[in-house]
Amino acid sequence: MAGSRGLVPVPSALREVLPDAGLRRGTAVSVAGGDAGLLLALAAGVKETEGGWAAAVGLPDLGLAAAEGYGLDLRRLLVVDDPGAHWAEVVSVLAGAVELIMLRPDGPVPPKLAARLAAVLRRSGCVLLVAGPWPGAALRLGVRSGRWFGLGDGHGQLVGRQVEVVAEGRGSAVHGRTARLWLPDEHGAVRPLQEQPLQEQPQPAAGPAIPVLPVLPAIPVIPAAEPMAPRVAAVV
Repeated sequence: MAGSRGLVPVPSALREVLPDAGLRRGTAVSVAGGDAGLLLALAAGVKETEGGWAAAVGLPDLGLAAAEGYGLDLRRLLVVDDPGAHWAEVVSVLAGAVELIMLRPDGPVPPKLAARLAAVLRRSGCVLLVAGPWPGAALRLGVRSGRWFGLGDGHGQLVGRQVEVVAEGRGSAVHGRTARLWLPDEHGAVRPLQEQPLQEQPQPAAGPAIPVLPVLPAIPVIPAAEPMAPRVAAVV
C-alpha cells in the first residue's frame, strides 16, 4: 500500500526493478555515479506518503524544474545546498522531520559514521538516497547504459534519454534486477521504454499502384489558313 509504514512508494516505472516495489523505510540506498535523474525519480513517490516531505542535502546543482518534472512537490522540499563538514548532523536532524533525504556527502563516508546514521534512519523510518557509494547500503542502483535523443549534427534540443537501470543489494535483490526506461521522457518524467524508437514514425498504408501510361508520339501543329485574334494554333 502506497505510503504505508514499511515502504516509501516509487513511480510505477521503477517498481519492477526494486525487490519490494518501493523503498524500505529506515534504510540507505546508494545511487552509483550520483545520477541526478535516477535520484529524483526514486524520490518522486514521497508525495504519496502521509507527510510527503523530502530534503536535498549537499546538492547545490540539483535542478528544481527537473525535480518538479519527475513529480516532487517543491512546496514540501527542504534544500540545504552546502552543509560542508556538518552534513551528517544535518541528516540526523532532518531524518526526524521528513520521509526521504537526498544526499551527496562531503567526501568518503567512514563506516562508523554510516553505522551511526543507519541507527538514526531505523529509529525515524526515513529513507536516505545517497548520490554515490555508501557503506552498508541496503540497495545499490545505477544507470548501466544511456542514450540521449533530440540532438542532430551540432544542433537541436534534447527530448529524452533511454537508460537501463540496474538494482543490486542484499536478500531478494542480491542477483540484481534491470529495467529499460525513459529517464526522462519528452515530458520530463520517468516511464517504461517502448519498443518503438522515439524518432521512428509509422508509415502510411500503401495505396493501389498507379498504372504507367505509354509514351504517345507528338501531334503535329498546323498553322491556321488565316490570322485569328487572338492568334492560336489549331490542332487536328
